[in-house]
Amino acid sequence: MAVTGCSQCIKYMLFFFNFVFWLAGGVILGVALWLRHDNQTSTLLMIQFQDQQAPNTFYISVYILIAVGVLMMFVGFLGCYGAIQESQCLLGTFFTCLVILFACEVAAGIWGFMNRETISKELINFYDSAYVKGVDPVDSPTKQAAVKVLQLFHSTLSCCGKGDDADLFSRATLCPITPTVDPLTSSSCHLKLKDLFTEKQYVIGLAALVIAVIMIFEMIFTMVLCCAIRNAPAY
Repeated sequence: MAVTGCSQCIKYMLFFFNFVFWLAGGVILGVALWLRHDNQTSTLLMIQFQDQQAPNTFYISVYILIAVGVLMMFVGFLGCYGAIQESQCLLGTFFTCLVILFACEVAAGIWGFMNRETISKELINFYDSAYVKGVDPVDSPTKQAAVKVLQLFHSTLSCCGKGDDADLFSRATLCPITPTVDPLTSSSCHLKLKDLFTEKQYVIGLAALVIAVIMIFEMIFTMVLCCAIRNAPAY
């Protein structure tokens, strides 16, 4: 044990923050898996219409989160082991990984903020393309496929149409009255789609903010501990 006094306190604080960072990686991984297998999003994003798959931008973001969670758990373990062993090499590697992760998180945060409405807009456009075919007065195989897509949207989100077309949908039986869907009271599917992904963006944003704060403290403690180890008498 080379460091003593205040430096030793910093060492154990760094170990504690790294353990929290490792746990945060596990939480990110768990949240990403939850988002991937959430019933509402899974149902909507697996829809196909005219050989066109629902937009998969959301799933790409989720897969990135899964990779980040796994990487955070690895880096957190590296930091814990480096702090306990008082290894400058491991702490230096850990610090480098933290800087890279922090830069990637900032870049992802900026990109996510600039494209925060992209996922909901893509799904709304996909919904509208089925809507146009679903209300077509001419019966056809395309219309029947569109009706099935619309009914799946309506039953999953408890919505009906675009918000001002309840009478049309009632006549067309596109919004059957069920315990979850009432065409007279259900809200716009456009609003429901926006709310669905807005809620999930808040969860991701809050988690990213907490992790960024932890990473800043870890980088500071890592630098201080490395300097203390280098200046310790044993070295």
